[in-house]
Amino acid sequence: MNVVTPLRPHTADHDVPAVSIRGLSRRFGDGPRILDRLDLDIREGEFVALLGRSGSGKSTLLRTLAGLDPVTEGSVSRPKDVSVVFQESRLLPWKRVWKNIVLGQPDATREHALRVLEEVGLSHRLDAWPLTLSGGESQRAALARALVREPLFLMLDEPFAALDALTRLRMQTLVSDLWQRHRSAVLLVTHDVDEALLLADRAVVLEEGRISLDLPISLPRPRRHADPQFERLRGTLLRALGVHDN
Repeated sequence: MNVVTPLRPHTADHDVPAVSIRGLSRRFGDGPRILDRLDLDIREGEFVALLGRSGSGKSTLLRTLAGLDPVTEGSVSRPKDVSVVFQESRLLPWKRVWKNIVLGQPDATREHALRVLEEVGLSHRLDAWPLTLSGGESQRAALARALVREPLFLMLDEPFAALDALTRLRMQTLVSDLWQRHRSAVLLVTHDVDEALLLADRAVVLEEGRISLDLPISLPRPRRHADPQFERLRGTLLRALGVHDN
């Protein structure tokens, strides 16, 4: 049976899956399977990082979970309330920042926008035009737009890839703080091994549409590159991605 089932929201329980994927396969035309009988659970309040080489199926999986691609083989259960933050902020340039934040939320007001913009440190840009924002500010606005929906499941599709190194570090800290405050289930698609280790509870590596590694990350927070266990986990992930140390 091929189905996307919305799950009922309830009190967070780390033993209960917020997202459950069983036997998910996806192919385009007569080509090979992009996703190949994939099984994956993401528990309530869990932060999962998804890594893999280009063509491994990361973006296809995210699009399926976001409801942008149909489920044609297998099953996907996820909360009804989901939000996605993409690599590009996708703000509408003809609407002021606060109106971008509440876009598609008919009951949301300027005050709702202000509240979430305060959370991401952008309340001073409430009435700004999107084209006047820096790259980091644009991504903060995109995060605010996701948070105003109060999602039970938040997907982040390489949201910091286009940012400079310092802004990227600041945004990683912001996402970590917001996640610890809201405790949504989170799926972060990234190519950055260090980013996965800094943020996630688990790192999942896709290879040819299947999970080749599901790595728990039990490092204490806040995390430090200098931690010997960080370096050990880093090596494990790099090897799973085909990068081998001397």
